Amino acid sequence: MVKKFKAMAREAGSDGQLAAAIKDSAQQIWLAGLGAFSKAQEEGQKVFEALVKEGNSLHKRTMKTTEDKVTDVTSKLGRVAGEFSKQANGTWDKLETVFEQRVERALSRLGVPSNKEIGTLTKRVEELTAHVNKLTRGRPAAKRARKSAKSARSGKAA
Repeated sequence: MVKKFKAMAREAGSDGQLAAAIKDSAQQIWLAGLGAFSKAQEEGQKVFEALVKEGNSLHKRTMKTTEDKVTDVTSKLGRVAGEFSKQANGTWDKLETVFEQRVERALSRLGVPSNKEIGTLTKRVEELTAHVNKLTRGRPAAKRARKSAKSARSGKAA
């Protein structure tokens, strides 16, 4: 631009022509600035929209990745909690078994019969009761009553 002004100044030789050349040049610079501003405004809107679109895409990818990571961590924690629960249950089962065995031994030392022994005795009493009922069915009730009374009196006399 400066070279253009110098060339015009040499050719024109007068101040009026130089002023007109400067005025034309300033006008062109002004118009070029307005054109650049308009272009920047148009392109700026397009760039802004492109940036919003890219940001939206990035947001969706980030959310998807985050959800995947949360799902992974949740499943890992679930597995760890399950394993811990199994171990805790196993430990409680062992502790319960040891406790039951010790109580059983202590009761045995004190002479308290076990459930198994009581079950066996109950079964034996039921068998004996059935056998006694079978043996006493053949006798008349009056004979049995007299015999019971006799044995009760003889027990008192003795």
